Amino acid sequence: MSIQIDLITGFLGSGKTTFLRRYADYLLRQGLRVGILENDYGAVNVDVMLLQELEGDNCGVEAVAGGCCEDCHRRRFKTKLIALAMSGYDRVIIEPSGIFDVDEFFDALHEPPLDRWYEIGSVITVVDATLEEILSENSLYLLASQAASAGAIVLSKAQMASQEQLASIPGRLNAAAALYGCQRRFDGAILAKPWDELTDGDFASVMHSGWHSAAMVKRLTSSDGAYQSVYFLNSSMDTDTIRALVPRLFTDTACGSVFRVKGFFQDNGWQELNATARDMLIQPIPQGQDVLIVIGENLNEAAIKRLLGL
Repeated sequence: MSIQIDLITGFLGSGKTTFLRRYADYLLRQGLRVGILENDYGAVNVDVMLLQELEGDNCGVEAVAGGCCEDCHRRRFKTKLIALAMSGYDRVIIEPSGIFDVDEFFDALHEPPLDRWYEIGSVITVVDATLEEILSENSLYLLASQAASAGAIVLSKAQMASQEQLASIPGRLNAAAALYGCQRRFDGAILAKPWDELTDGDFASVMHSGWHSAAMVKRLTSSDGAYQSVYFLNSSMDTDTIRALVPRLFTDTACGSVFRVKGFFQDNGWQELNATARDMLIQPIPQGQDVLIVIGENLNEAAIKRLLGL
């Protein structure tokens, strides 16, 4: 019997990991054994630490961090999927980087032996309801490609969005798809509820939403150097310093075009940082690693380091 495998994708900072925690909790409450694979291009995968509370007899969490090249990363991805297939899970969930090319998921599952072991369950795309009005061409492509294959589109931060913003999402997805020759349109149901109000019925619909095959014009993203990550280990920054300096990264053009800042630091215990241009989350976490990761386009590492005083 094939193992059902889900992909939870979405742009940088859209809330994939938060949704994954809620979705995996639902699956576990249905009595399923769940394997989770965090798949990141970066050298340090911090999101796996946010899933610590899920790990147990019926849930395992694995991670693929970056490699010397994309081929190396794909080999590691496939190796992890083989290991998960041999671990007796009923369902596997993949959460990739926010700049993941969805075709990599489909390509991997059509290769032996994965094609014999796995069956695609659902492709779930998390879209930020407060998404910026102006996106770069690379970002528009990722938005279109991630949504094109989705069986379920789930809006994050719906409670923070205006009615106008919520109503604009299908049109923005349609425009992005059309820009890259995709015929799919998103005028149907999009799950647009505050996540605290999601019911088991909502999660059941997502679980059985399936996926779509949608052709579109291919565009290079991660491989052409458009997206970058800059890492700072052992930065020893405290909460006050982070609150003062991190917002400046999003407005200082000398640093490049910063999309997201995430990581962990110690200040009265471990703290999680997750920041975008619109909001910043700092909250306690049981265990972390002293690392700050800046993600964006055309980043200037020296300028970022100067701004942060590192």
